[in-house]
Amino acid sequence: MGTRRAELFGGDDGERRFAGPTTGGERPMLVDVLAAQRATFRLKCAGLGPELALRSVEPSTLSLLGLVRHLADVERRWFRRVLAGQDAPALFSSAADPDGDFDGARDEPGLAEAAWAAWRAEVDFAERFTARAPDLDVEGVDSWRGAVSLRWVLLHMVEEYARHNGHADLLRERIDGAIGL
Repeated sequence: MGTRRAELFGGDDGERRFAGPTTGGERPMLVDVLAAQRATFRLKCAGLGPELALRSVEPSTLSLLGLVRHLADVERRWFRRVLAGQDAPALFSSAADPDGDFDGARDEPGLAEAAWAAWRAEVDFAERFTARAPDLDVEGVDSWRGAVSLRWVLLHMVEEYARHNGHADLLRERIDGAIGL
């Protein structure tokens, strides 16, 4: 067992997360870094049941389940709505309930499974979209940012996951003391 925080959570999956290319083409590197961030998020939530819905501290509604729901909506927004141009409203939040992704993350039968299924479906769509795109300059139009390229979306998604993986670190440590990568 490791003694440094970075050694305590990893295991075999931890080692494989960061085994991608460090030189070469831009797309393989961006895709791999994003895949590593997604894998890190899955690892932070691994082995938990009802604890996924535990909140950080009052009055915050932040929870690992809320993050699953939030990240499903974020993946959906950038890849389906913005880049693919699909009419794909958010699954867990709305204009009437903008924090529904977090506020609705409760320990109720089926909620966690539905959230994970939605997240996996959105990640799958994003990976297929990225693999099929002719290049990283494919563009979509976003109401917040205007024209955005696939390159920008991939970079933004790495940032999004990295930020929320920090939240997930603290949430997981609070739940059962698990720490590390």
